[in-house]
Amino acid sequence: MTRHPLTATLLACWLSAATFAHAAGELPSWNDGQAKQAITAFVAKVTKPGTPDFVPVAERIAVFDNDGTLWAEQPRYFQFLFAIDRVKALSPLHAEWKD
Repeated sequence: MTRHPLTATLLACWLSAATFAHAAGELPSWNDGQAKQAITAFVAKVTKPGTPDFVPVAERIAVFDNDGTLWAEQPRYFQFLFAIDRVKALSPLHAEWKD
């Protein structure tokens, strides 16, 4: 029995969520197209032990951005929004920008 019932409860919830997510399939909200097929094929290739392309868990890296998702297909969109927000925030300090 655990000394930390909250920890045990959180772990049980996490395991249940992980099991549910796996049961829902790979990338269930994505349209079935070339991008989805390429990603799932790549993941299958690098996570199968004993194959030449296998990558050990300790060497796997994922890069996430903004809201916890992978970098957007059109990264300039986020960069543009950021630039506009910065211009709005800094414009009161730069009267010359009006010209």
